[in-house]
Amino acid sequence: MAPTITRIESIEFGYDLPDVGYAPNGFSVVYEPGATTERRLFALRVHTDEGIAGEYVGGNSPAAAQLNMVADYLVGKNPLERERHWSALKRALRKYDWMGMGPIDIALWDFAGKYRGAPIHELLGTYRDSFPAYASTYQGDRNGGLDSPEAYADFAEECLEMGYPGFKIHDWGGDWTDPEETVETVRAVGRRVGDEMDLMLDPACNPVTFADALKIGRACDEADFLWYEDPYRDGGVSQHAHRKLRQHLETPLLQTEHVRGLEPHTDFVAAEATDFVRADPEYDGGITGAMKIARVAEGFGLDCEFHAPGPAQRHCLAATRNTNYYEVALVHPICPNTQPPVYADDYSDMLDAVDAEGRVRVPDGPGLGVEYDWDAIESREVGRRTYG
Repeated sequence: MAPTITRIESIEFGYDLPDVGYAPNGFSVVYEPGATTERRLFALRVHTDEGIAGEYVGGNSPAAAQLNMVADYLVGKNPLERERHWSALKRALRKYDWMGMGPIDIALWDFAGKYRGAPIHELLGTYRDSFPAYASTYQGDRNGGLDSPEAYADFAEECLEMGYPGFKIHDWGGDWTDPEETVETVRAVGRRVGDEMDLMLDPACNPVTFADALKIGRACDEADFLWYEDPYRDGGVSQHAHRKLRQHLETPLLQTEHVRGLEPHTDFVAAEATDFVRADPEYDGGITGAMKIARVAEGFGLDCEFHAPGPAQRHCLAATRNTNYYEVALVHPICPNTQPPVYADDYSDMLDAVDAEGRVRVPDGPGLGVEYDWDAIESREVGRRTYG
């Protein structure tokens, strides 16, 4: 008989980030000595009558709200029918942004791997088992951390010495945004390590005008950056605006982190509004959705770069030919990575997770291949919902 989902648990939990506060924009986390910021995530367990649970830790409150709308539908269903469920949930959440699909789809893939006794990348079709990583910084601060162009250059040099072949700048945000300072940061990092590292810039949609984005992009041209990501305040969603920006720059654009769904990603590519394609298994409908985007990019002859670190991202990279780097984020020379302390094994996405060649490996155990520390998660629990 086919396996059946018997119940689904969603546990909200919190954990503290020491020496982390917020930039003046009120949203971007930055280094702030003495401050403590609580981050909240969700942990999912999809229980089945096989005694095997599909698990995933991640997701935010909007995604959890969407899961609350559709979780009861999945109870009593075959957890292996991922494509059927993906299609059904896509229709059910058509009025929303589909982010609730990601965590549950990843948990279903975790179940499938455990049920088959194979890592997810093997079920997808393995292309590689390790890949180079780039260090992806916190946004800039005014607190003695990443507070100047030279501080970014110093940190890039430190990451190079650790083995990283790539380095991505998240510059200052909100009231701290100054295009001239970002231009000088691009130049300073380029001068210091540009001959030895691939360099990227992600202003996180902070530059206010097209002119600001153009000025910063031309500095990326001069410093031979690999890509320029989310360059200005449109929010990263305008095909027309990014096509126009591409016409004036040599540096390739990396877009689609902020458009949701397979079709909008495809339209962005078809409109020639990006050079690299962005996908995230948590944001883009799970591993199922992220791999669909990667295949679309492959059909157009483009590369798909997966957003953020995590075991699901590693499995996607391991099964994708047309991708280049794993993102280790968010990293800083003083304060810790923002990743949650939820693993009972040696899995890590901290700054020191790379080997001497700046590479990380895909977990090779069944499913996601990681062991979650459920005692630690439940000790930080702030809320729970059970379906079924």
